[in-house]
Amino acid sequence: MKISDFQAKDVINIVDGKKLGHISDLELDLRQGRIDSIVVPQITKVFGFFGNGGTEVVIPWRNIVKIGADVVLVRMDEAKTIRDEEDELHVRT
Repeated sequence: MKISDFQAKDVINIVDGKKLGHISDLELDLRQGRIDSIVVPQITKVFGFFGNGGTEVVIPWRNIVKIGADVVLVRMDEAKTIRDEEDELHVRT
């Protein structure tokens, strides 16, 4: 499978059935030669317009339930946004 094919699939959370968007990036473990997680931009609606609020959902590879022809099914129990992690770091320092 090509990365462009992977990015074209909808990412769906099986916990609530919500469409999360499309994969924008992958986090790789170069030492092990595997994908660690997928990154999906959070789409927000501001003043009636859709836009990216600057947050991304990072979903560990172990949370991917199934990769189908049209969708990637994920379980969002452990996923966090990059912005949330950065905020936690700022609070600790």
